Amino acid sequence: MLLNAISQNFAELSGLLRQLSEEDYTRCCPELGNATIGEHMRHILELYQCLEKAYISGVVEYDKRDRDRVLQTRPEMALNIIGQLEYSLCKPNKNMQLKFELDGEQYLIPTNYERELLYNLEHSIHHQALIKVGVRQLEATVDEDFGIAKSTIAYRNQCAQ
Repeated sequence: MLLNAISQNFAELSGLLRQLSEEDYTRCCPELGNATIGEHMRHILELYQCLEKAYISGVVEYDKRDRDRVLQTRPEMALNIIGQLEYSLCKPNKNMQLKFELDGEQYLIPTNYERELLYNLEHSIHHQALIKVGVRQLEATVDEDFGIAKSTIAYRNQCAQ
């Protein structure tokens, strides 16, 4: 079920990427603090990549992601990464640890693979809401529900009845 939701999310991202020129992908958006759609896309995908790389060791550290400039400047590279991730994320759940730094202190807290997949999906949806702001200034189109959590969509549908 979770992997299906991630797959649907990747399909939404891929659909957008196929519409964007490199110029659109790298255009600074004042409403996003001059960030680009490419920067948000890179961020989404690199969190998944961090989790993928950490699976064997069992320690995920999102703060140590690559911040690959090619990924944020070339939409076709993002499409390739989505394809790789969709194939590689199908793994059994296992206990893991999340390593992070906060106010100069390092922490290690227990988590598991599926919890981190869910975190990445929710984080992706959050960034898609930001991406949608940038997309509105372009010729590209996204679904009305792009960047809206499934629980919010369900709640809205319930209220409409």
